[in-house]
Amino acid sequence: MLLPDLAEKIIAEVRKFLHEDIIVANTSGVIIAGTDPRRIGTLHEGAFITAKNKDKMIITKDDQSRLQGVKAGINLPIFFKGETAGVIGITGDPDKISPFGEIIRKMTELFISESYYAEQLDWQARALEGFMFDWLQSKEWDPSFRERAHLLKINLSINRQVSIAEFKENPLLMHRDLWNRILSWNEASEQDLIIRWGNDRIVLLSGVSISNNDLTSKDKVIRFHRFLESLLSVQVCIGTGKPMSPSNLPDAFRQAERALKIAKDRDKIIFDEDLTMEMIFEDLSAETKIDFIDRTVGSIMTEKDLLLTLQELFKQNHSLKNTAEALHIHINTLHYRLKKIYELSGLNTSDLDDLIKLYLAIRLLEEGTKNS
Repeated sequence: MLLPDLAEKIIAEVRKFLHEDIIVANTSGVIIAGTDPRRIGTLHEGAFITAKNKDKMIITKDDQSRLQGVKAGINLPIFFKGETAGVIGITGDPDKISPFGEIIRKMTELFISESYYAEQLDWQARALEGFMFDWLQSKEWDPSFRERAHLLKINLSINRQVSIAEFKENPLLMHRDLWNRILSWNEASEQDLIIRWGNDRIVLLSGVSISNNDLTSKDKVIRFHRFLESLLSVQVCIGTGKPMSPSNLPDAFRQAERALKIAKDRDKIIFDEDLTMEMIFEDLSAETKIDFIDRTVGSIMTEKDLLLTLQELFKQNHSLKNTAEALHIHINTLHYRLKKIYELSGLNTSDLDDLIKLYLAIRLLEEGTKNS
């Protein structure tokens, strides 16, 4: 069925090269768009006959007096999938405008076809996003869920690996042509799903067979990252979880989100299986982090020189010589600062247990600074 919004776009396209009065009518002969807004919603008897006969109709000046709502010109049936979708009418001398008739018909039908498939693409993107959301929320798969998976051609019996790509919001991503190119990534397998996730994320839901090894899975994510950065012309960060059974997709998604959080700090690809210390930080509550910082370095929080010294000490892998050089201070000054840290906090940088506590506190402080 030809809708008014699409009909108005057809009018705009035809007007680019033909400056005559134009109408678009539905198969009932009702004008749904036109260059003269007064005619919209009225019956065009010529359009009704054209739709019924499925053939071009020339309307003469004599026809104006016997047919309702018509003007001299031509009416052309518009076809889509072998059926009449509507009628386009052009006012003017039939001898002058008829040569344009077939061109206008083909252009209009092509426009309708492109619009239809673009809407199908939009529908599929929304349907996949909605299904993915329900997949992450569902504890059990009812028959309706399985039927939706079947309609979307999603295999629920293979292992899945979740990769979440995030980029600076790009309005062009919502452009159908660009999204179509993303979906057409030629290295995706039949079991892979590419899902739009909000306005600034894309999920690659890879199908992983038992024969696949980790290197193959990692390589695919790396190639997908290169593809997105090249196509979008923006920096892309990706977090990837470990392959899991389809019923454990929520866990795989959480892993990917955890890895993505680290990836955004480092501007790169992060695989969750490579995380160690970050796993602990991610699972700690905000309250626990605050309490830990207060119990370790709380007493030196106002001493910026001491905090900076600790940061540089860990950056230099506890090398006192390199730390002093990096801070542009004498080695004796460094020893003085470390002694003051001990006096204020009770933690000695020469004691391994105390050193670990200080290291964790500094890491938590740095994490809080990045997220604030």
